[in-house]
Amino acid sequence: MSLTNSKYRFLFAGGGTGGHLFPAIAVAEEIRTLEPESDILFIGAKTKIEGKVVPQSGFKFKSIWIKGFSRKLTFDNLLFPVRLIVSVIQSILINMKFKPRVAIGSGGYVSGPAVYASSILGAKIILLEQNSYPGITTRLLEKYADEIHISFENSIKYFRSPDKVILSGNPIRKTLQRMDRANALREFGLSENKKTLLVLGGSLGAASINEAVASFTRDLSENNIQLLWQTGKNYFEFYKEYEKKDIRVNKFIDNMQAAYSACDLLISRAGATTIAEVLSLGVAAVFVPSPNVAENHQFQNAKSLADVGAAVLIEDKNLKSELIDVVLTLINNQEKLEELSKNARALAKPDAAHIIAMRAINYAKAV
Repeated sequence: MSLTNSKYRFLFAGGGTGGHLFPAIAVAEEIRTLEPESDILFIGAKTKIEGKVVPQSGFKFKSIWIKGFSRKLTFDNLLFPVRLIVSVIQSILINMKFKPRVAIGSGGYVSGPAVYASSILGAKIILLEQNSYPGITTRLLEKYADEIHISFENSIKYFRSPDKVILSGNPIRKTLQRMDRANALREFGLSENKKTLLVLGGSLGAASINEAVASFTRDLSENNIQLLWQTGKNYFEFYKEYEKKDIRVNKFIDNMQAAYSACDLLISRAGATTIAEVLSLGVAAVFVPSPNVAENHQFQNAKSLADVGAAVLIEDKNLKSELIDVVLTLINNQEKLEELSKNARALAKPDAAHIIAMRAINYAKAV
């Protein structure tokens, strides 16, 4: 049965990467739990992650033509103004039909036209900013927003209207919880009697992290450390030969709950979603920010944690010279691991999805 007559109509826009999409899904799932009669629609790009994940999560999905602006001179860049105009028109038509009470933008280029269209048609606007340095789409949409929910306290200084800003944290899905360590290790065929290093480089992989880890696998084995290694799909074929009893090489790890629960120490890029998960579960982590992201936001993310002792930061350019020494020093220092875990948990905002969902529901009630 169509719910278009329901006053609980929420439009979500955001994607391009999991970091922009999964916080939106976490809030949408919480809204659905709190108000089951809610009508929820996602707008995104069909060819990006949201085109697959949103329908799998049980939500309606409409696509628009927008595509990101490349830093290099490409034909797509020349098309960008046309794509933008078309996407705004598509978004206005979708909004006119759906009539959202509240629109939630979670970042990425796709949220720009969709949220702008919602605003001119009178919806209340909530923005989610996962990174410590706000993305360009969030900054452009700020003037249309009723609220902006941030994940890092130091983000406030970048906004022109700090009165709109609320430190709620980065929403994560409720299914991500710590599990028994022994059961988690069994998931991957690893030993309970060894320290475990978890390496993540994103779904595609991180070339520099993989190269550094490959160079010291022998050091890990000699120090009784086992390795759970997600190479990413771009690098799996090259590194799968490293697989052995105490080294598990994976293209992608689906069960992140088990992976986080099994590890004593994590090496990872500093994407906002990974950071939110690390804080929520209290994982001791070494972050190696990607130097290839817009506005160097991963470095800002990691530095905000390193500055308060909630993680260790190593710059990508220093990986080969520093990483193995940092790993061996940390993983054998239980007191330091526990300190990192404690400080990470202190920064966690486990109720972020609930807080944002309630704000959105209250707006819908009031409209």
